[in-house]
Amino acid sequence: IEIAKRKGARYRLGPELEICGYGCSDHYYESDTLLHSFQVLARLLESPAAQDIICDVGMPVMHRNVRYNCRVIFLNKKILLIRPKVSLANAGNYRELRWFTPWNKARHVEEYFLPRMIQEVTGQDTVPFGDAVLATKDTCLGTEICEELWAPNSPHIEMGLDGVEIFTNSSGSHHVLRKAHTRVDLVNSATAKNGGIYILANQKGCDGDRLYYDGCAMISMNGDTVAQGSQFSLDDVEVLVATLDLEDVRSYRAEISSRNLAASKVNPFPRIKVNFALSRSDSVAVPTCMPIQWRHHSPEEEICLGPACWLWDYLRRSRQAGFLLPLSGGIDSSATACIVYSMCHQVCLAVKNGNAEVLADVRKIVHDETYVPEEPREFCRRVFTTCYMASENSSQDTCNRAKLLAEQIGSYHINLNIDAAVKAIVGIFSMVTGRTPCFSVYGGSSRENLALQNVQARVRMVLAYLFAQLTLWTRGMPGGLLVLGSANVDESLRGYLTKYDCSSADINPIGGISKTDLKSFIQYCIENFQLTALRSIMAAPPTAELEPLLDGQVSQTDEADMGMTYAELSIYGKLRKIAKAGPYSMFCKLIGLWKEICTPREVASKVKHFFRTYAANRHKMTTLTPSYHAENYSPDDNRFDLRPFLYNTAWSWQFRCIDRQVSNLEKKEGISVAEDVD
Repeated sequence: IEIAKRKGARYRLGPELEICGYGCSDHYYESDTLLHSFQVLARLLESPAAQDIICDVGMPVMHRNVRYNCRVIFLNKKILLIRPKVSLANAGNYRELRWFTPWNKARHVEEYFLPRMIQEVTGQDTVPFGDAVLATKDTCLGTEICEELWAPNSPHIEMGLDGVEIFTNSSGSHHVLRKAHTRVDLVNSATAKNGGIYILANQKGCDGDRLYYDGCAMISMNGDTVAQGSQFSLDDVEVLVATLDLEDVRSYRAEISSRNLAASKVNPFPRIKVNFALSRSDSVAVPTCMPIQWRHHSPEEEICLGPACWLWDYLRRSRQAGFLLPLSGGIDSSATACIVYSMCHQVCLAVKNGNAEVLADVRKIVHDETYVPEEPREFCRRVFTTCYMASENSSQDTCNRAKLLAEQIGSYHINLNIDAAVKAIVGIFSMVTGRTPCFSVYGGSSRENLALQNVQARVRMVLAYLFAQLTLWTRGMPGGLLVLGSANVDESLRGYLTKYDCSSADINPIGGISKTDLKSFIQYCIENFQLTALRSIMAAPPTAELEPLLDGQVSQTDEADMGMTYAELSIYGKLRKIAKAGPYSMFCKLIGLWKEICTPREVASKVKHFFRTYAANRHKMTTLTPSYHAENYSPDDNRFDLRPFLYNTAWSWQFRCIDRQVSNLEKKEGISVAEDVD
């Protein structure tokens, strides 16, 4: 509010539920959350900074024993209007209907009885509560809240027809790869069709969970963007200001005859009269803002910046001293390391640009009140430890790749060997049972082979946490480290990970990103960070290195183990979650998509194999490390992808439907069918 006033603003808009924070979740049930929100509101009403400017803030309000997601709009210690949210977000990561009720009384206003602590500040007993707009001396303003912009019957449509010239939107919209342009297009199209000025404020940062709210505050007029906020930054506060001419709105609307005809039939909104003007009598010579071209980040830039900012917020708020990453020399752990390196870049850049809050956080993390981070590699060595955990099944190539990447990003790197721990654990089993399991290449069964791989993977998890707790102690430094996981979204979907292995960590910055996007991100890092070690990592086939080497070379590859390629897995993931496809629907879509490369029988075999392995491994999602949410086909079952974790892996009815369809297609094409599809 202070910054907005200093820049000459007359109206200030903040993000959705900004007083308490959007991510309170079930804390909304607590009366404390409502109480403390009103206490903060009282402080704002009393503050000299909040005088002579219309302030629009977000908080939960209980009206007649019903809890609403509200905007509280006030001016000079008087509340003008409490406007409850009309359309609640209740899909994907959003659960607003769990905590709030939508205001279903269109164009209806009631009296809200203020709590005593607010009455003492404002001198008001009651204030308007409901679906109304503000009429100032020179214009009319209407409010939307986040989801209402995305709804098919957005309030701004009829508000605009009723003469509202300025629309405001307070959002709690999180980052998803390739999503920002949709938000921008919605805002610009709102003012292109109906004319007007649209102001959008959004949260930015980690709000205590898997989501990163990605800012992108913007101001639009008559279909054009006139001001753009940053999508990713370490700044806690960003204020976007624009000076615009209301006459441009009026002249734009006046020549749209279809709009004017519709406006003559619209039902009017209740108007709250405000004895205040947004314009000044002496502002004739003040230059207005001109349209700008919105600058979108590429997906690779989004991966580089979004998870890096999320990691920084998590690190400073958890009050830990840095991160530890098991670095295998493969694409996934290397991408995670590059994201931490990007975070170090962002921190050094913010400090260089004079961000005192970031500098203060850095000094708390490194426990040095005089430290100034100037070079990313040097800062990286202070806060980032990487660890290559070799076994007799590890190749020298992956060891060298991990070491070289660690040198280039500057992390404190540890090489260790886990064979002694693995042999000790297997030795205990052999001593108790009298049987010694063998890898399949030495004559062992598939059960023995898998169990021996899992022992290695789980030993690495135990060692990762041990080194995270005590590595800084051995270096004479205070604090502990957060363990980073590096399982990508495709592996999680397929279940191609060991339960409680190195995928089990404190947080995972790439858990919502596909292998395909991670490869593109690695290429971006080669070009922009000059990390040449990544070239050999990109060229190597993905491998878990849990089975014995053959002549010193890797014999195991991820795609052979999974029975599908990462490209296929990405398609399965999008069809399963985004297209809402079960086995039969997925088969029907893929026979068209893959008709040039696969027969219907081959498609059926691939779809069945995916759903068998997906169903058998779904239980692993219950222990999945909290991951940065970046993809709309994330299998995270905490809040986003709610499904059973105990399935009948036979899918008998669904697979029979597929078999019948394959038979029909083959008969139509004259192919004889000798047996059921495998």
